[in-house]
Amino acid sequence: MAIAAWQLAWRVAARTTIAQLVLTVLGAGAPVAVAWLTKLVFDQLSAPGGPTNLMWPIIGLVAASVMTAVPAQVLRYLRAEQGRIVALAALDQLYAAVNRLVGLGRFEDPQFADRLRFARHAGGSGPAEIMAVSMNLLQQVLVTAGFVVSLVTVSPVLAIIVLVGTLPAVGAEFALARRRAEAMNTVGPTERRELFYGQLLSDVDAATEIRLFGVGSFLRERMLRERRTANRVQRAMDRRALSTEALLTLLSTGVACGCLIWVVNAAADGTVTLGDVAMLVAAVAAVQTALLGMVRDAAGAHTQLLMFSHYLAVVEAEPDLPVPAHSRPVAPLRHGIELRDVWFRYREDLPWVLRGVTITIPKGQAVALVGYNGAGKTTIIKLLCRYYDPDRGAILWDGVDLRDLDPVQLRARIAGVFQDFVSYELSAAENIGIGDVEALTDRSRIETAARNAGVHDIVRTLPHGYDTLLSRIYFAGDDLNGTTPGTMLSGGQWQRVAIARSFLRGGRDLLILDEPSARLDAEAEHEIHQGFQRLRNDGTSLLVSHRLGTIREADLILVLDAGTVVQAGPHDELVETPGPYAELFSLQAAGYRD
Repeated sequence: MAIAAWQLAWRVAARTTIAQLVLTVLGAGAPVAVAWLTKLVFDQLSAPGGPTNLMWPIIGLVAASVMTAVPAQVLRYLRAEQGRIVALAALDQLYAAVNRLVGLGRFEDPQFADRLRFARHAGGSGPAEIMAVSMNLLQQVLVTAGFVVSLVTVSPVLAIIVLVGTLPAVGAEFALARRRAEAMNTVGPTERRELFYGQLLSDVDAATEIRLFGVGSFLRERMLRERRTANRVQRAMDRRALSTEALLTLLSTGVACGCLIWVVNAAADGTVTLGDVAMLVAAVAAVQTALLGMVRDAAGAHTQLLMFSHYLAVVEAEPDLPVPAHSRPVAPLRHGIELRDVWFRYREDLPWVLRGVTITIPKGQAVALVGYNGAGKTTIIKLLCRYYDPDRGAILWDGVDLRDLDPVQLRARIAGVFQDFVSYELSAAENIGIGDVEALTDRSRIETAARNAGVHDIVRTLPHGYDTLLSRIYFAGDDLNGTTPGTMLSGGQWQRVAIARSFLRGGRDLLILDEPSARLDAEAEHEIHQGFQRLRNDGTSLLVSHRLGTIREADLILVLDAGTVVQAGPHDELVETPGPYAELFSLQAAGYRD
């Protein structure tokens, strides 16, 4: 994992990495040089005949002191710059990997949600922190090596005692690092729930219900409960770390005091010089500090690497749905789409959503899906877009299994409006143009789509027309000091914007409409469906709606119940046949008659 972080840093910031290596080596040599030059100065001052030549040792001491301070300042800048460069590349890799996910299964997996949250953190700062820790370790190793050699020249026994005295710290710090990583994994789901409640309390769309139902205090208490749970885990970890590090400090202090007593006695006996005393005191302190720093850096690196493993797990993850190495190109639809004995459930421990569904959607026909909530209508749409694969059976595009086709090419041949459409915090033009990214700069196409969706006149009245930011949480403008607030649309207006996206994708082989007019009034709904008929022209369409009046013109209506097709036929035939469709139609018609 450390190699992966280094490879990333070397690929995107090689010069900065080389500069850090050079300055790290210089910064490691400077303290050793200061200690030796200090020894020379003290030996000169304590010489029997007095100092003979102090100028060069003092000049060297000044130069070494400068080399101790200056590289550290430059290193801080280089590390920050490298962190910015590497974080940008790491986040690019992370979200490129997320975009490579073919289906939706991973996004609905709580474990993946936790892993992705850790990966975001590790991707933003992990590689840079691993690099910084690696550089610190290199510097500490070089400093330790230099001062150990210095200790050996005075007393090999002292060198061994100092080194052995740090061994307990090594084991203890690594144990703490493992426990810290375990604690982070433990509180991951808790912190995600805390974030959910916090976002809910500040969400514009949720604000109306929260205030109407008076559940603000309830949600706040839920959020605080999750924070208290996380605090308990983190507090226990911090207390363990405090007691462990206090014992390690006492141990290192005892070793330092023992060395100091020995060297003072040796100096009194004339065994070592005054310069040796000065160097030995500096060496013992430096070795202990460097070794403890090494241990803590190594432990910190261990924690960072454990977190970075989540990043690598996402970046290097196998596809969530199988994609052939050589996918077949998706040709324009010539005959139709077939669902052949399709069985599907979202998880093995959940009931079947679709049970042996067999459907044919002929090219050029409008097919409608009808049924109560939970019948499987939206699931069929997700399977057609290949967000999931059937557990049994197959879905065929002109006789070719969707699993053998390129999913990107497949979706390029589909246009659609979904009941859970997204309201992007973007400009009005971008909200429409996002339906076909190639049209983002084509204002005439965007305006034509808006006219067909009946939203053009609404957009024109906005403060900045098509350039108006549709948001309440961001300011308009690309600069950091934007002060112009965005504008929000009503639910029906947002639905028209979403419909305009589908109009922008005119000419696709399959048009999918999942409750496309649920938020519109009757007049607007009629206008929109007239527009859809023009958009479909001779194309193929699949419509899902609870309003049976909007689907009566469909060539084929399929009635689903509990994951199976229980009726099929045109409206006039189904409404005269006893069964679920006639019952639904009668219920809705009764509402108007009564």
